[in-house]
Amino acid sequence: MGDIRTGPPQLRPGRALAHMNGASGSGSPHRSDSRSPQTPRGARPSDPDGRLGTTPPVPGRPTSLLSLLGLLGLPALLFALITWQVVADGPLVRVDERLSRALVHPDHVSELLSDLGNIQVAVPVLVASLVYVALRSRRSGTDRWWLPAGCALLLMALVPVLVVPLKELTDRPGTPAVPPATGYFPSGHTATAAIAYGAATLLLLPWLRSTFARRLCVTVCAALVLGVSYGLVRRGYHWPLDVVASWCLAAVLLTGYILFVSRSSRRRSAGTPSSSTGPS
Repeated sequence: MGDIRTGPPQLRPGRALAHMNGASGSGSPHRSDSRSPQTPRGARPSDPDGRLGTTPPVPGRPTSLLSLLGLLGLPALLFALITWQVVADGPLVRVDERLSRALVHPDHVSELLSDLGNIQVAVPVLVASLVYVALRSRRSGTDRWWLPAGCALLLMALVPVLVVPLKELTDRPGTPAVPPATGYFPSGHTATAAIAYGAATLLLLPWLRSTFARRLCVTVCAALVLGVSYGLVRRGYHWPLDVVASWCLAAVLLTGYILFVSRSSRRRSAGTPSSSTGPS
């Protein structure tokens, strides 16, 4: 039997250290350093967003890339649906014709707005933007400074390459407000405006310093494209579906441009050695 004492228990050699604070005074039993016994979840360094790791989403690509891929697929699907309805003369075409009859009202304002989609107006805006961005990129010593401007120019060249065969394929007649003819689907003026003004905006955004300037640039771009679209429908140059299809086509092309340029920039950044470490 053990001895019975009336006083408080005494510490015994060899057992006391098992229940005492760490040697450094951390307050954690069974430890000889100052580390906490368990790293709380909030203090754990999380993995980059979208990378394989413990923080959602797991696994997958970065969320921004997934969003861009979603923006690429949705307009492509909608464009295919509209094209199928136009070729098959489906019910969506009859709704489109009724909507056009309600919207058509030729006037001088709609004529001027539709002219903003002319090649002679939209393409010079894009050319001025890409020359400005290319010169600034070269002066700043940016590697492959010509890539964004060259891709934007190629994007503009793709518009007639894609639109003209589609006009021949669908062979859609025009509205009653224009002389009898075919080849109105999709709208070439809308596609030209969306690509020219949209690509110019994407080129300029990285070089605009203030948030107000960037928002103003995007707002002006959207206003120009919407103005051209409204003028074409209001004047009767195009059916509403012709314009919507060109929006979808432009969205696919511009999203592809963003994906390609951003991916090329990431590869260039990953392949450029740091000035402090030198090449590996």
